[in-house]
Amino acid sequence: MKIVVFGGTGRIGSQVVELLRDEGHEVVVAAVPEVDALKGTGIAAALAGADVAVDVTNAMIFDEEEIVSFFTTTSRNILQGEIMAGVGRHVVLSIVGVDRMNATSYLAGKVAQERTVAEGGVPYTIVRATQFQEFLPGIADMSTVDGVVRVPPILLQPTAAIDVARTVADVAVHDPGTTVVEVAGPERARMSEFIEEALRRADDERTVVEDPEALYSGVFLPEDGLVPVGDARIGEISFNLRGQS
Repeated sequence: MKIVVFGGTGRIGSQVVELLRDEGHEVVVAAVPEVDALKGTGIAAALAGADVAVDVTNAMIFDEEEIVSFFTTTSRNILQGEIMAGVGRHVVLSIVGVDRMNATSYLAGKVAQERTVAEGGVPYTIVRATQFQEFLPGIADMSTVDGVVRVPPILLQPTAAIDVARTVADVAVHDPGTTVVEVAGPERARMSEFIEEALRRADDERTVVEDPEALYSGVFLPEDGLVPVGDARIGEISFNLRGQS
């Protein structure tokens, strides 16, 4: 099977590429500068003869208008290329919970991306992942006010990046149909507990408090706003929340 991975040099994309190649698939890494999905360059050549396209492109842009434009433009360019090349299926990575929140900032971009894919005219599978375990220190940093980490009173079920990559690669090869597949880590607990443990492992002495007024990416969330509420695939790697790192 020939599979094109847009964003194939990133955190998730590079692991997806490695997993698919280990299974014997022909994999094209579609990434800047040879392929620029935002500008629409190099897409046709990358997609020639492909069976499936995987979109794990990303941009850490927190201006809502800019990130919405990024995700809608890149998705439309890729989808148009797939239609012209006769690619049979589109797989895209998104975030658990974006369909249930009044998303703003970066999250609004993922909502717009999902909508663009659903309306794009190519059979698709959306893979929604919970927050990555590797991102917990960054969540702490963006939640720090006057030296105190203030997080909303919500649940997390973070998954390891490699488990996300495994799910994306599996969906690319074994077509589950036009649907949404969610993946989460094996542990569910308060966000504050995960952040406290991540800081402990880094010998970071910041205090973590639950604050009902705290936002997550500019959004007030219900307790279950970032965890699966239905069926989900469960990753293999535990954060080992109550163990030792």
